[in-house]
Amino acid sequence: MNHFIKSILIFFLFVLPLSSVYSQKDFQGKAYYQTKTTMDLDNWGGNQMSEQQKKQIMERMKSFLEKQYILTFTQFESMYKEDEKLAAPGSGGGFGMMSSFTAGSQYKNIKSKQIIQDQEFFGKQFLIMDSIPQLKWEMGTETKQIGQYMCFKATAVKKVDELDWSNMRRKKKGKKEKEADSTDTAKVSDDPMSEIEVPEDIIVTAWYTPQIPVNNGPGEYCGLPGLILEVSAGRTTMLCTKIVLNPDEKEEIKTPTKGKEVSRQEYNKIVKEKMEEMREMYGGRNRGGVRH
Repeated sequence: MNHFIKSILIFFLFVLPLSSVYSQKDFQGKAYYQTKTTMDLDNWGGNQMSEQQKKQIMERMKSFLEKQYILTFTQFESMYKEDEKLAAPGSGGGFGMMSSFTAGSQYKNIKSKQIIQDQEFFGKQFLIMDSIPQLKWEMGTETKQIGQYMCFKATAVKKVDELDWSNMRRKKKGKKEKEADSTDTAKVSDDPMSEIEVPEDIIVTAWYTPQIPVNNGPGEYCGLPGLILEVSAGRTTMLCTKIVLNPDEKEEIKTPTKGKEVSRQEYNKIVKEKMEEMREMYGGRNRGGVRH
């Protein structure tokens, strides 16, 4: 009952008086997010590495696993992109295939339920045209303070994209499969992607604040009665560290136009075909070195 009363009080004290401010045509806000993706090296054979080796690898991958983003938003539109000022030097390259999964800016329109992802893949520019995922949020009564904002908890189940690298994991193998691998190393090296899987869905936990009554948030997340300040999804956490409302210098939010327009399904097909091409190329070299 106390949580319910608190919700009502926040609504009348903060949301109603501010609703006219946030509906103004020239309203704009900026939310700064720190994102972090964890990685269990032991699951990728790291249990054979020393702690020093693991530490060195994680340090090299830090630019991929920890990033800073800015969400520039109005009442119905937003642009979510990496903070270039804080981007680590050289974070756009290295690690071969992994660098090709680093996304560019993302445009979102709450009214049209459209999301456009600016994506470069092996030197080619794409605009991935998609609809905003319609998550079935389960509203909770639990609250916590993030900065100066009172936030409420909401959870949902999200379908995972088949090429979501942040949720990729090594397949768990049974005893027979492990024995087969030990006697057929050439097969393993031919198709390393066969050992990787992505879960069908993950639990998403979000914390939103009714004090900023826009139903937006970082990445593709939205649909709650307040700006989402924190998201935990799979191994990734997005946390808002700073909010600026009506900044002195406002940024025009434009629909991206540079790149080949493709659907999410079409883009995934392009990526998988490229991965197959690389597998054949490197797999062929490996097979060429096998002597019978």
